[in-house]
Amino acid sequence: MITMSTNEKDNTSLIAKMSVTQLYQKFDTSEKGLSSEQANLLLEKIGKNTIQKGKRRPQWIIFLKNFTSLMAILLWVSGFIAIFAQMIELGIAIWAVNIINGVFSFWQEHAAQKATDSLLKMLPTYTQVIRNGETEQINSENLVPGDIFTIQAGNSISADARILTATSFQVDESSLTGESVQVSKKSEYQHGEGRFAEANMVFAGTIAGSGTATALAVATGMKTEFGKIAKLTQAQKTTTSPLQKELNRLTHELSWIAITIGIAFFIAAIFFVHYPVAKSFIFALGMIVAFIPEGLLPTVTLSLAQGVTRMAKKHALVKELNSVETLGETTVICSDKTGTLTQNQMTVNHLWLPGKEYTVTGEGYVNNGKIELNQQKFDYKNDSDLQQLLEITVLNNNTKIEASQKDSKNTKIIGTPTEAALIVLAEKAGINVDAEIKKVPRLKEFPFDSDRKRMTTVHQIDENHRNIYVKGSLDGILKISDSILDNGQVRSITNEDRQNALDADEQYSKQGLRSLGIAYRTINTKTSSMPANVKDWTLDDTEQHLIFVGTTVMADPPRPEIYEAIQKCHNANIKVIMVTGDGAVTAKSIAVKIGVTSNDARVITGDELSDMTDEQLIGALKGEIIFARVAPEQKYRVVTTLQSLGHVVASTGDGVNDAPALKKADIGIAMGVTGTDVAKDAADMILTDDNFASIVAAIEEGRTVYSNIQKFLLYILNSNVSEAAPSVLFLFSQGLIPLPLTVMQILTVDLGTDMLPALGLGAERSEPGIMDQPPRKRKAHLLNRSIIWKAFAWYGLVASIISSGAYFFVNHLNTGWPAKALAASGLDYREATTMTLAAIVFCQIGAALNCRTQITSLFKIGIFSNHRVMLGILFEICLLAMLIYIPFLQGVFNTASLGWQEWLFLICIPAPLVLVEEWRKKLVRNYLSK
Repeated sequence: MITMSTNEKDNTSLIAKMSVTQLYQKFDTSEKGLSSEQANLLLEKIGKNTIQKGKRRPQWIIFLKNFTSLMAILLWVSGFIAIFAQMIELGIAIWAVNIINGVFSFWQEHAAQKATDSLLKMLPTYTQVIRNGETEQINSENLVPGDIFTIQAGNSISADARILTATSFQVDESSLTGESVQVSKKSEYQHGEGRFAEANMVFAGTIAGSGTATALAVATGMKTEFGKIAKLTQAQKTTTSPLQKELNRLTHELSWIAITIGIAFFIAAIFFVHYPVAKSFIFALGMIVAFIPEGLLPTVTLSLAQGVTRMAKKHALVKELNSVETLGETTVICSDKTGTLTQNQMTVNHLWLPGKEYTVTGEGYVNNGKIELNQQKFDYKNDSDLQQLLEITVLNNNTKIEASQKDSKNTKIIGTPTEAALIVLAEKAGINVDAEIKKVPRLKEFPFDSDRKRMTTVHQIDENHRNIYVKGSLDGILKISDSILDNGQVRSITNEDRQNALDADEQYSKQGLRSLGIAYRTINTKTSSMPANVKDWTLDDTEQHLIFVGTTVMADPPRPEIYEAIQKCHNANIKVIMVTGDGAVTAKSIAVKIGVTSNDARVITGDELSDMTDEQLIGALKGEIIFARVAPEQKYRVVTTLQSLGHVVASTGDGVNDAPALKKADIGIAMGVTGTDVAKDAADMILTDDNFASIVAAIEEGRTVYSNIQKFLLYILNSNVSEAAPSVLFLFSQGLIPLPLTVMQILTVDLGTDMLPALGLGAERSEPGIMDQPPRKRKAHLLNRSIIWKAFAWYGLVASIISSGAYFFVNHLNTGWPAKALAASGLDYREATTMTLAAIVFCQIGAALNCRTQITSLFKIGIFSNHRVMLGILFEICLLAMLIYIPFLQGVFNTASLGWQEWLFLICIPAPLVLVEEWRKKLVRNYLSK
């Protein structure tokens, strides 16, 4: 029986080189296949042909994790402090916020973890196998190494297998390699370039494009190349996003600030004011509560959620909230080529005929394209040579394109992309493809194979004439052509003619284009020595004495919007690196054309990358670079190396081969239209339109989210200063000045009046010029010097002076102070603390408007343009009025009614704050413009 040794890590090449006899011997099978007993024993020993799920933590642990983060713990403590201080309602409110956020985060994570499950869906349900000498259909889960199975066009392939027989067999391996061109397969060994290139091997997860084959399964389940990629994907640990790290750091900082201030006030209350220990402790707890940002977590969550909503409208679906901000910090995008930067659709863009070259343009599929000669409109019917070439591309073709009746661009291609490109070419020229095929029936076909690199068809022209149409590799067709079609005349082909065609082909190759030679031959049945019955025609007799017509030149074109998107990345100092399974010439051509790199960029192939040390790779990544013909684990290595250099890496992709790199990257971006389920579930973000430009829009949203969080920080910290300032007066006066603000009123600001305007700041639109700035440095922090200075020494200091002044203003009105001592209780005291609270709220109205921009004028973006902020301001005024005038709330929050003089004082607060800040921002703009 066969053994699957653990050190038999990659024996693909060895198996590909074996003779059929050796292969049968190794897998203890024969042309009759395995016996049922053998298959059952192997299935029991090796296991089912499925992709195994990675180990997952219990759901209850995942659930609890969302309630034990640093910020969550801080909120639990805040709620406890509020309850301990006999403010039960606010304590419950704080805990409710924590519970809601925890449940929401758990749901997000639960919905996102599906990468391994999707791998199961990629394998087909049934496979036709030969067992006991007979063909039978089995569930693909029961396929084992040694089974012989059949493959037909359109079948998904269930296992890694060695081909035994093949007829015109081609396989779409793009899910593994990323290449859009189908690969010809045959039973004979032939090693190609790069990974998965053995001509007589097929791999699980790929799809048969055309032809038929029989194959012997050599690996199933997790032992397949598909399974190895799945295992590599499962091995990736979920990394902490930059935003999560920064929020954890910020929580630590604010916690220590709050605790330090609390301890300092506790000591001061005992020794300076001579408060009892219990009363001093409650006082210190109030200070701690004042500096704990209870609204930080819900504001960040809502800001991220709003970013997700805006991105969804721009065709970018984000699965995890933190990915929004991570994308905004991206410094490098590792992008696949096929289907990401290009359209994943072969397109003919040039036609070369002896002495003539045509440019093909037009985006449509049916009758709305055109062919141009020297950029002038040109009717192909006036050129017999061009007409002959187009006729051959239509008739020597097995592909059909089914267009939607509603939308001509919404098409379904049945066949190979290369042949589909030729059909599209004909339809652009206005040829009725179906009518042409019916008019010239096909009599015989010699299918394409990788040795000849040609496809030949025979057609009935009329009763006495049959045409042989051939397309294939240019050099191969030139060798069997002895004539050439030149301006409607057939003449002998010369060496100069051949060289001209090859020179043109070389120039196209340098541009990353592929040439397909076109030739024909007319047989007069009355005079020809060919057999009368076409079925008796041999390949050698048919493919000779051809008349060379010209070449069709095609490529997978870049997306039209890619040029602007790449330029925006450069403006934002984001490096784009192409990492593709395509060839080096094609990759570099596309990269240079769309502006990813210059022509001086270094191209590193997968084989070269395998031989490079980490130090050499690090050195190469510092310059312009393109990776071509890379294997899945090599993409993973590139991402890992970039991360080791301190980069925040976004990796795009659509195939199974991209999944490990997508999961390893700081943010993985999958294509929603052409992407496999594996890529989508491994990614953090899915582009619903497969549009690279959507990534740029998402980056802008990510940067905006981070900027809005900083605006929120500035907003809440400046209120914390004004909340603490009255207590400082209390301490430094040694109790002569009663507490101008109670603990309950502090929490009212933090969880009441401040909350909605802060949430409104999380919805602020992108500030002009945000995409012309470099990504945030990894060492930069949310709480930076600029925010600290503005919060404490500018906004906070001004608000503290105003709120303290409001306290003394009311005392002056009521008692004529300083002539009389300030009351520590009673109506006058409650009016004074109410005025302090109200002044802080009105200072926050000005701060909310000022925080909307960093340096841009508020009047430029529009004072009323953010409706959430304006509603928040209206809400806090209404809430303040309720606290002041509703008797029940007056008792709970220790407030009292205010008169018209106090309200006049309050109304005058915001306008000067906004105008002074506008003056400061103008000075900053003038300084930066120099």
